[in-house]
Amino acid sequence: MQSIKDFYTESLKSDPVAHYAEMIGAVSVIIGSSILTWTVLNPRPDIFLPFYFAGSCASFFGAYRRGLPWVLVLTGWFIIMNIIALSRLYII
Repeated sequence: MQSIKDFYTESLKSDPVAHYAEMIGAVSVIIGSSILTWTVLNPRPDIFLPFYFAGSCASFFGAYRRGLPWVLVLTGWFIIMNIIALSRLYII
């Protein structure tokens, strides 16, 4: 248990801005995926997509601050996919 606490403490100490951006990203995606899980038989993309988009953007920023190129690729891809999905939902 102490190693888990040390892991999060070190993350916070090494870059507090990135740490909180990553936390916001994780919480946002958790909320979005929870909404999707509970509405799977009648999905509500108008509710869960904004959470996914916000979480992806926050995670991208945290990965940029920490210099994590492959996390940037993955979260950048999620941002692009969420922009397409939001555009199709609200514009097209």
